[in-house]
Amino acid sequence: MPTAVLTDRERTAVQAYLRLLHTVRAAFDGPPGKGRPPVVPPAVLAEAEQALAAAGLTGNEEEFFRLLKGWCPAEP
Repeated sequence: MPTAVLTDRERTAVQAYLRLLHTVRAAFDGPPGKGRPPVVPPAVLAEAEQALAAAGLTGNEEEFFRLLKGWCPAEP
């Protein structure tokens, strides 16, 4: 399977997205708490948004997920 060659900014965006994804998964996999919504640290979300913007991928989810799938095929 060919691997996508990413620019530094695209790689940073993919890595930030994966950190965000893993943080959200960890929040949902944690111990259940009544009425306690999972918390995603604002810094993790901000990092992902900033990285997407720097890579020119804001609003271009199709391209971003194509890059993500090519670079890290095991992730959604």
